[in-house]
Amino acid sequence: MTGDPELSRLRWRCRRGMRELDMLLLNYLDNSYVDAEPAEQQAFRRLLTTPDPDILALLMGRALADDEHLIYVIKRLLERP
Repeated sequence: MTGDPELSRLRWRCRRGMRELDMLLLNYLDNSYVDAEPAEQQAFRRLLTTPDPDILALLMGRALADDEHLIYVIKRLLERP
């Protein structure tokens, strides 16, 4: 994974400055992203362009995702230990 420039960029974008959020995003990247379907990967990349307060609202159920792939990514993020 360390040699792939795309994954390196995504890893950098997963660093949000909030430890818990960083851990969730990096865990998904490390354990699920590579094996995910292209639509799910795209939804994750789109999530990374979302402001932190909006990501937190999605994760806490205070906001709803706009498409099924993003909903699935949020669900996967929350299921990870």
